[in-house]
Amino acid sequence: MTISWIKNGSKLTVALEGRLDTTTAPQLEEGLRDSLGGVTELVFDLAKLEYVSSAGLRVFLSAQKTMNKQGKMVIRNANSAIMDVFEVTGFSDILRIE
Repeated sequence: MTISWIKNGSKLTVALEGRLDTTTAPQLEEGLRDSLGGVTELVFDLAKLEYVSSAGLRVFLSAQKTMNKQGKMVIRNANSAIMDVFEVTGFSDILRIE
């Protein structure tokens, strides 16, 4: 998986490419832990994300909990397969998806 970090003031955009699974989720989780200080807007761009597992969902949930305390989080450009996962798991009710 490739992760692109684009910080613009207090806004952080994280673009994910490839598969977010048990192998790659720890990399994203660690990067978020190191990057969320001072961030009030977190955007996940999933345009090039092909797959998300339960480990990836856990990272999104953890990021959402953090951002609830310091700002907002939004998920953009999720393809139909990723949206199906969000809907089946109920994450579409928890996460702000545009």
